[in-house]
Amino acid sequence: MELNLKNPLIFFDLETTGMNIAKDRIVELSYLKVYPNGKEECKTLRINPEIPIPAFATAIHGISDEDVADAPTFKSIAKNLAKEFEGCDLAGYNSNRFDIPLLAEEFLRADIDLDMRKRKFIDVQTIFHKMEQRTLSAAYKFYCSKELEDAHTAEADTKATYEVLKSQLDRYSGLQNDVAFLANYSTFTKNMDFAGRIVYNEKEKEVFNFGKYKNRPVAEVLKEDPGYYGWIMQGDFTLDTKKVLTNIKLREFNKK
Repeated sequence: MELNLKNPLIFFDLETTGMNIAKDRIVELSYLKVYPNGKEECKTLRINPEIPIPAFATAIHGISDEDVADAPTFKSIAKNLAKEFEGCDLAGYNSNRFDIPLLAEEFLRADIDLDMRKRKFIDVQTIFHKMEQRTLSAAYKFYCSKELEDAHTAEADTKATYEVLKSQLDRYSGLQNDVAFLANYSTFTKNMDFAGRIVYNEKEKEVFNFGKYKNRPVAEVLKEDPGYYGWIMQGDFTLDTKKVLTNIKLREFNKK
């Protein structure tokens, strides 16, 4: 089944120095841009992360320090990349938990404030886990009846994710061929920040989604325990999380 699109939909995958959204960096980014008229564009970029690539990461994706020594930094390509992503909805595999938060963090480090919150996000892994509980390679074999060649290369994973989503739409009559529906279905929580540290509860109030104040309203916590804000701002949290928390703090201050 071909996708029913109102905006271009970008499938993308990242290979990185590790899994820490706040500290790790992108070493390869591949994206497949699908237009409403069916046109497709694919591009893969190697990126110098400006920090050493750990051996365990190289063992997974095969990219070493030498491979990216002459590659551009993310900051040098950020402006052009933002133009490519502007106005597009996004899709990936485990993208809501990892790829989108890390990409947002890289843009913020590059001083590019791309407002991705206006976009819709489809996480193919979430759809798969709700339906079948498997991995990407298993999903590709299950839905597409193919073996995933070159797994853990950004381009192969990106193209496989695109094929899996189309096959999911063919298989499940309950899935609507609509980006808004798929974005909503592939989300477990309604996040304020990309890392999911601050979320909306069932009453549409902003609450913390971790730690000792989990499920407590953010505004309430900041009023009762002002030092918690400073702890987060000094802690190992993403720039995006800190930005969202600061916006809430300023909003509450201006209410006084």
